[in-house]
Amino acid sequence: MKDFTYSRAASLEDAGLRAKEAGVLLMAGGTTLLDLAKCGVTEPDAVIDIGRLAGLADIRLSDDGLHIGTLARMSDVADHQGVKSAFPAIAQSLSLAASPQLRNMATIGGNLLQRTRCAYFRDPGAFPACNKRQPGSGCSALGGVTRNHAVLGTSPHCIASYPGDLAAALIALDAVVELQDRKIPIANFFLEPGDTPHIETVLQPGEIVTGLFIPASPAAHCSTYLKVRDRASYEFAAASAAVALDLHEDGRTIRDLRVALGGVATTPWRARSVEQALIGKTLDESNVAQASRLATEGAVPHGDNHYKIDLVPRVVTRAILTLGGLA
Repeated sequence: MKDFTYSRAASLEDAGLRAKEAGVLLMAGGTTLLDLAKCGVTEPDAVIDIGRLAGLADIRLSDDGLHIGTLARMSDVADHQGVKSAFPAIAQSLSLAASPQLRNMATIGGNLLQRTRCAYFRDPGAFPACNKRQPGSGCSALGGVTRNHAVLGTSPHCIASYPGDLAAALIALDAVVELQDRKIPIANFFLEPGDTPHIETVLQPGEIVTGLFIPASPAAHCSTYLKVRDRASYEFAAASAAVALDLHEDGRTIRDLRVALGGVATTPWRARSVEQALIGKTLDESNVAQASRLATEGAVPHGDNHYKIDLVPRVVTRAILTLGGLA
């Protein structure tokens, strides 16, 4: 690992100014940055610690919604009784992520901005070709072992999947990402790889995520996060679904539905075609199963990850039926 200087930010403004400098990276919990430095993927000259800045770790519930500060720990949000009650998909997505030790250290902002777990991206010594690390160098994953790679939102330049759980729940619940000077709907925050896989979000140099806002809604109150993985803990999703549901007074007709996918796309993925197919329809197994097949519209498999195209509709179906009391 390359040697770097370490210092603590005096203020958010100070951190933003320093972050504009070449070779300077910000750190909060450190669980992602230190991993990447050890892998040789990131080689900062200087690391600025923002983890002790005041006023950025709050968790506030109001009639309008939920505010989470960027420095709030994953475990604190997952265990918050108000979050569990009013935004269960948020709490569940965090509880099912990483390990207890990591959740006690990792921050919400860092979790949102985590980098892919693509093995080719994380091993520059063995696989120098990676368009995320070195634009224009190629994609070693293409033609390689692809079981955990994306089938949605891919390009000829990158098929790496976005690894986070929380972001899928945030996408489903129409969260807003708060920066120092602007707010960005999370649907507009992440960028598909296209021909610039190294640019993953719309953040500009020096911009820092200061928090998240999730608006309150009946659907958010009736939400869930279903994660399917190869082992029961400390594993990334093979496929996951964050679903929020609101029924009409008859208890059978779908008034509002939000569906987002994790583990299968290059970004947190909103399955709007599933939503559109079911809103106004009766909640029953046949309707849900038929609509859920739309979740993988446009999917492009690459060798070993073909199974995800069959798995995703099943995960979506189970999540919706579970919320509706039919599974």
